[in-house]
Amino acid sequence: MAVVQRRVGLLFGLFAVLLLLAGLRTLYLGGPHSAALRRAARNQQLTNERVPAQRGTITDRNGVALAISEPAQELTADPHLIKQPLQTARRLAPLLGLTQAQVLTKLSESTGFVYLAHALAYNVARQVLALKIPGVQGTPVMRRVYPRGALAAQVLGLVGTENEGAGRMGLEYSLNSTLAGHAGERSVVSDAIGQPVSIAETRHEQAGEQVSLTLDANIQQRAEQVLSAVGKLFHPKDSTAIVMDPRTGAILAMANWPSVNIDQPLSKAAVEALQNRAVGFNYEPGSTFKSVTVAGALQEGLVTPESGFEIPDQIQVADRTIHDDTEHAAESLTTSQILAQSSNVGAIKIGLLEGRRKFNSWVHRFGFGAPTGVDLPGDESGATLPLSRYSGSSMGNLPIGQGELVTPIQMATAYSAIANGGILRPPRIVASIGGHLLSSVPGRRVVSETTASELRTMLKGVLAPGGTASAVSVPGYQLAGKTGTASKIDPNTGEYSKSAYVASFVGFAPASDPKLLCAVIIDEPQTGSIFGGVVAAPAFGQIMGFALPYLGIPPG
Repeated sequence: MAVVQRRVGLLFGLFAVLLLLAGLRTLYLGGPHSAALRRAARNQQLTNERVPAQRGTITDRNGVALAISEPAQELTADPHLIKQPLQTARRLAPLLGLTQAQVLTKLSESTGFVYLAHALAYNVARQVLALKIPGVQGTPVMRRVYPRGALAAQVLGLVGTENEGAGRMGLEYSLNSTLAGHAGERSVVSDAIGQPVSIAETRHEQAGEQVSLTLDANIQQRAEQVLSAVGKLFHPKDSTAIVMDPRTGAILAMANWPSVNIDQPLSKAAVEALQNRAVGFNYEPGSTFKSVTVAGALQEGLVTPESGFEIPDQIQVADRTIHDDTEHAAESLTTSQILAQSSNVGAIKIGLLEGRRKFNSWVHRFGFGAPTGVDLPGDESGATLPLSRYSGSSMGNLPIGQGELVTPIQMATAYSAIANGGILRPPRIVASIGGHLLSSVPGRRVVSETTASELRTMLKGVLAPGGTASAVSVPGYQLAGKTGTASKIDPNTGEYSKSAYVASFVGFAPASDPKLLCAVIIDEPQTGSIFGGVVAAPAFGQIMGFALPYLGIPPG
């Protein structure tokens, strides 16, 4: 009996000690540490979340959506709360578009936080959250979508996948502050397993502004289709085409090839292909630059379209001997014929009449050596030779478009001045922001109306019989333009390559009163031909053959 009473006493004493310890613990937690514990509880149960703003829509000039934003969810998980990882992975994998093994790897990590999806379509995310899997949460984000897929991808650019969704390339980057809007904020109360039980909005988000471009989706699509066909036929390194209204500088199409679908996951090669070569490709223009040489001489009164020149097969300038493209006996050519037949010797003779100082001034008056001012990121300056660095042979290569670097948008802009009665206007691609039309930048006169008219007439000869693009035509329309074939510098030797060329064509229509201009630049065609008249000029004809009647421009 005494033994039993002793055991009861020990048990009673043990319970008394435990009760005393529990009391002391309660006093400890409810006293000095109570504030810290309350803060920790609030932090676990109450969180402030960023509510992303709807990014502004980008449309073409007719309101066709090129880039839109739609609600999405960023899905995360706490692997510590996932009780059956294998079964959970099996349920989530089909909805997340991942393999079961990929999801299982995420759910098996020894951490309290993993990303399951960054911008999952809202309807799919709802299906995931409806499973009510402990530890799986969703945070609202916006998802950028490009309804026309690869169309104008290099112009539009790219938006990052992180929460802020900032533009990374193209217009998405340069107009990010306009498109992004301002995020809101909300307070979320969650239960012990992380499921939200109460949501209160504390600051409303403000949507970004809509941007309307001068691009026309149909002309853009046609230009990209033509470049794709050129790619299949001549297998170039890459290519670009620009369609402009020379009267206003409005860009109706800016196409690049290879194409990139920015709605799909991008490889390293695809990201590189997102570079907009229409504004960023520096190349030697070759014979398309001869129009600048002739324009200066016409304006200075040094030549007329009918001025005659004796043209041998080659010409010596200081220590350099320059040949025409094809060997020929000495012949007599007018200024118009020199341009139409793209005579190197003739263009150099005209350049020598100007002299290096005047020639150099005309290069800059046409905008070369400086950005065009187009509202696109990456607008390169090209590279012109400073007058102080002209050598004795410089006037043997500069007048024929070798020894200087230009960009496609610079060439298109310079020819727009010829088409536009001698007025050079900065190109533009943004028409309006938030419904407000952007004011156009005033142009400046480069040459007189008379000189511009004479040049347009002379450039018709390039597409006439005997011209370097005589095979190209658009029924009902008189075309004018210039071919170019320029050898590239071999980076290994520093000399002009015997196999790498840039083929180009810049032209406009109707020749007497131009309302549309198109430039096509093909970088390093590999098969078939290297010449601008064969590679680039037909592409010009195909693009213009669609765009002229599509825009309702009367034949002429």
